Amino acid sequence: MKAVILAGGLGTRLQPYTFFIPKPMLPLGNKPLLEHIIEWLKSNRNSNFEIIDHIVLCVSYLHRTIEDYFEDGSRFGIKIEYARSERPLATAGQLKTAEKLLDDTFVCLYGDSIYEFNLSNMINTHKKSKAFISMALLSYKTKLKYGFIDLDAKEGNNNGDNSDSNRVTRWIEKPEVSGLINIGCYVIEPEFLKFIPISSAFGMDDAVRKALEQKRFVKGHKIVESGFIDIGDKKSYLDAYKKYVDKLGKI
Repeated sequence: MKAVILAGGLGTRLQPYTFFIPKPMLPLGNKPLLEHIIEWLKSNRNSNFEIIDHIVLCVSYLHRTIEDYFEDGSRFGIKIEYARSERPLATAGQLKTAEKLLDDTFVCLYGDSIYEFNLSNMINTHKKSKAFISMALLSYKTKLKYGFIDLDAKEGNNNGDNSDSNRVTRWIEKPEVSGLINIGCYVIEPEFLKFIPISSAFGMDDAVRKALEQKRFVKGHKIVESGFIDIGDKKSYLDAYKKYVDKLGKI
């Protein structure tokens, strides 16, 4: 089975670390982030003993750094091919560059996160349900930075005069919101690629919305909180880095 890793982003939120190193090559412990992702993919096999033995890396920004390190993948016990774009194309746009290499169900994931959940279960569930695309989802809650003010909509206008309009009815100080978030790991049928325009900066959210508009079966696969580490900014990267350094200290 093939997996596609989207590894062409600019990593702007991690500057200046990413001025000379692409985000997927930032070190975690004794190896780059992307190598941890590849090892995780290799470790998963489903109930039919299918394994991920072929990876397509979608690269763009500083792609030589990635290609020189991983080469054809033989050093890592897996076949690696590359789909290159001359400029960043957002998530779905990057995926589109690998279209010619994909002719069966495949895994797609972002190259800037650590995944630790059971991918095999997700693949099995996807195939049994005959889903068009499955998305890994995580329960998430956060406390908002500001309080919310409710106004009485029945009172009328926004003219800012001294009349009785816009009466404040409730003040909710820094409320907590919760819901399911997408963590950037998918199991996808190759027909999904037809929803993505060629050579265009197009997000996965846009492509999935297109699939939903066409009444395709998009399945959510819930995982537990411990199965995902986001490397979204400098703070989260340093937290993850310390975690992996601690792991090395225990070996």
